[in-house]
Amino acid sequence: MTTTSSEATPGQDADSELPRPSCLEDVPGWFWPLDQRLFAWFLGAGAADTPPGDLLEMGCYLGKSTVVMGEFLRTGEKMTVCDLFGSDDGYTKEATKAFYQKSLTRRAFEANYSAFHDTLPELVEGRTDVLPELIAEDSCRFIHIDASHMYDDVADDILTAKSALREGGILVLDDYRTEHTPGVAAATWEAVFRHGLRPVMLSSNKLYGTWGDPAPLRDALLKELRGVPHCNPEIQRIAGLDVLRASRAKIPAPELVTSRHPAPAKSGAVPAPRAAGAGTPARRPSAVRRLAVDLLPPLVTRAVRRARR
Repeated sequence: MTTTSSEATPGQDADSELPRPSCLEDVPGWFWPLDQRLFAWFLGAGAADTPPGDLLEMGCYLGKSTVVMGEFLRTGEKMTVCDLFGSDDGYTKEATKAFYQKSLTRRAFEANYSAFHDTLPELVEGRTDVLPELIAEDSCRFIHIDASHMYDDVADDILTAKSALREGGILVLDDYRTEHTPGVAAATWEAVFRHGLRPVMLSSNKLYGTWGDPAPLRDALLKELRGVPHCNPEIQRIAGLDVLRASRAKIPAPELVTSRHPAPAKSGAVPAPRAAGAGTPARRPSAVRRLAVDLLPPLVTRAVRRARR
């Protein structure tokens, strides 16, 4: 089954019936602080001088990384998210199917994402092998692959990404070195040694690469990471390429997204008075936007902060 939609599931109100996260840490998932910072950098400051391009995520679980990606959508861009969302068919392993059918539904993803953003991404409910028919060549600037962990599937997903990424676009591969996902490791390094993928950054869980020139990104990112406490980035030489590496250990969690829905007041609590003439509460600036400002060039950052004041 494959369905495509940017709206909530018909007849179901994902916002009202499911728990609303109030911050990014309330969303279940494996998305560590270093990778949160790296997503923000590659989508924000690292792409500041690039033209618009779409975002694509293959495998989203309950939306933790998707929420951050959505914060960096620019005018004219769209985001597509492809997942099985716990459906009955399409999984390559029964154990994997059993886990996701217990923990993942499309409505749960929609509820989490809608807590932070007003508009859902384009959702493709199905296997990632349908994406070549849906995603135009050279249309994307950022693709995150975290779907099937079987070698054949990941190898195909990487080739799909290569076609969909424009020149200089960023590919992120999850679980490239995790113990129980050797198929991902095999497909990842095959892409490096046989298909021209150039690694830029290695975190504990994700490889960030490009089919463009990695040097400007690597040099700018190295400067950025040197300012992150306990990060201690280093350069590794791999097949003639200088590649950044850092561990997630002790990296402080960035102050990230704040839900646009305040937590409901406890029974008997008196609501705070609203300012005279106010129609709706002012939306508090998202913490992910605050992080984005911190990652911008200093001149732009100062201008944004002056405008806020």
